[in-house]
Amino acid sequence: MYLEIISPEKTLYEGEVQALVLPGTGGSFGILKNHAAMISSLKAGKIKITEADKKEVFFEIKGGTAEVQKNNIIVLAE
Repeated sequence: MYLEIISPEKTLYEGEVQALVLPGTGGSFGILKNHAAMISSLKAGKIKITEADKKEVFFEIKGGTAEVQKNNIIVLAE
């Protein structure tokens, strides 16, 4: 899957990932390869990225929106 995390100031992350956990406003949720298309609002919390080499990366956000479509994920983060 290809992930982009974009803030108003800059692109925070860009690359291939194996898994992703996002802080949705209705609760945290995970995204794996071939996830159904969706759009979700995000609340303040941590984004957990599992990269292809199993390395975990975390980003703290204040909120935002996530879009998943055809193994492409775009997170617009505050």
